[in-house]
Amino acid sequence: MASVEADGSKTTSRTSCHVVAMPYPGRGHINPMMNLCKLLASRSSGSDDEGDIVITFVVTEEWLGFIGSDPMPANLRLRSIPNVIPSEKGRANNFAGFVEAVMTKVEGPFEELLDQLETPPTAMITDNYLTWAVAVGNRRNIPVASLCTNSPSVFSVIYHLDLLVQNGHFPVDLSVPEKGGECISYIPGIPSICLADLPRGFNNPTNQELEPVKKISSSIVKAECLLLNSFYELDTQAIDALRAILPFPVYPIGPSIPHMTLKDATTDSDDDYIKWLDSQSLGSVLYVSLGSFLSVSSAQMDEIAAGLHDSGVPYLWVARQDNSDLQKACGDKGLVIPWCNQLRVLCHSSLGGFWTHCGWNSTLEAVFAGVPILTFPIVWDQIPNSKLIADDLRIGWRMKKEVGRDKIVKREEIARTVQSFMYSNEEESKEMRRRARELQDACRKAIEKGGSSETNLDAFVRDILQHHP
Repeated sequence: MASVEADGSKTTSRTSCHVVAMPYPGRGHINPMMNLCKLLASRSSGSDDEGDIVITFVVTEEWLGFIGSDPMPANLRLRSIPNVIPSEKGRANNFAGFVEAVMTKVEGPFEELLDQLETPPTAMITDNYLTWAVAVGNRRNIPVASLCTNSPSVFSVIYHLDLLVQNGHFPVDLSVPEKGGECISYIPGIPSICLADLPRGFNNPTNQELEPVKKISSSIVKAECLLLNSFYELDTQAIDALRAILPFPVYPIGPSIPHMTLKDATTDSDDDYIKWLDSQSLGSVLYVSLGSFLSVSSAQMDEIAAGLHDSGVPYLWVARQDNSDLQKACGDKGLVIPWCNQLRVLCHSSLGGFWTHCGWNSTLEAVFAGVPILTFPIVWDQIPNSKLIADDLRIGWRMKKEVGRDKIVKREEIARTVQSFMYSNEEESKEMRRRARELQDACRKAIEKGGSSETNLDAFVRDILQHHP
């Protein structure tokens, strides 16, 4: 029987389910979508009754250049559409313009690509920020699974934006300190949360970056199901609340991180930073990474470098800035590099802590590795992620005590906090590390055979095949 490859070509095989995956064109969205698609590709059953899954993964031309050389399963193929803004630097300089372009200039080329496929897709997986994508699938009678790359808690806050409006809590007026400290408990599945811990951007309703967010609740209900990049045991209350409210299946299938390739990566110890980690004491190193896109000010960067130096703690710092200058400022206690295999580093035996911007992918990797987290949120969902880590999961501390404000954290406070975070033997610190190990165990069990995420992914695959004609 003829079946379609993801690039549209024909092969002789049993009937296949052709899935088109469309991520939001940003690294924090593409990576979890790709990891999910690789897992789906590995689930081609080999059974004539069920058939195979082939996947077309659609990215902009820029991202095709970034990931085109990565190893891919044979049944996962890349296709590209034109860039909306031509460079990563362009996005950083005009992020609001980039968001608007994604919402207005990607739909047309994406539909043209669908028309070019020799055999139409039988299912689509699209990022929930691409609110127009569900409508594309509906028009073509293609079932759409919406992937949320935020935490379930953040998705619940976004989905219930109308409740914040009704209660006079949107926009959030952070110019009044007392207002930011006000806490609310009416969002389903969310423990009491202060207004200052809501996503950064909720304080400015005219912000263009919020436009897709405002449309999520109305578009998501037209999808076939919701995929969550989390595991059930991590955010149980929020997931249960979403399952009770949404009119379709909710599948927590995470963590959608590259844990599948971790064994292969650890066989190669030639990288200098791995050799450096090998030379450090057990649990002694603080890993520092504040994201690959939007970062801190140069003034804050100077304070971080000085604070790390003064702390006396060994650290590995991944920074996009001029590494030679940072290395000089940091001295011989730390190693500053432009890039690393983050999950491999977090799982190294010398790691004792992770200072992070609280991106959701980084948070999940820390949970997988069982490493305590020092939170330093900068934008958007990083703010509530920090609250989740420090207050709800209790697997980390906040570096920024005044959440949601632009106050620079000084080197003296950084040095004190880092020292205490890494060296303290007080009960609070012991409990934090115990909780991190406990969640690590739950995470590993979730992705094992019979675990919650593994079971949910199998159920989702069955749903895809059931909708296949």
